[in-house]
Amino acid sequence: MSKEHKLTAEERQHLIEAACKARERAYAPYSHFSVGAAVLTSKGSMFTGVNVENASYGLTVCAERNAVAAMIDGRENEIRAVAVCTLNGVAPCGACRQVLSEFAPPGSAVPVWLIDSRGNVRETTLSALLPDKFVAGDLP
Repeated sequence: MSKEHKLTAEERQHLIEAACKARERAYAPYSHFSVGAAVLTSKGSMFTGVNVENASYGLTVCAERNAVAAMIDGRENEIRAVAVCTLNGVAPCGACRQVLSEFAPPGSAVPVWLIDSRGNVRETTLSALLPDKFVAGDLP
């Protein structure tokens, strides 16, 4: 089990700012619903992602999953905190919740900050967003 480290106010603010700055780079010409996400790893690295839409909506990739892909590409695999910035501060979709939870340390309460376009921040956790996640142990 991974040791949890409380985030400093500076780390929290940096993560929130990174997600909101990433949102500016989203590719959302169809829905016009831009999303930016940032994940902070247990090693202290930060990775961002944006949503990338496609004319065939099913091929759209969410910001949260793109941030996780960047994290994996950066050779890290444990999320310490998440920030997601959208127009109205909504929570990640179910697929993103499951993917983010894959990389949460067992038994941890990974904080998630949801930010709207006015800068309002709502705090929750990955376990609150997905209380009964599917895990490797569920496989035969």
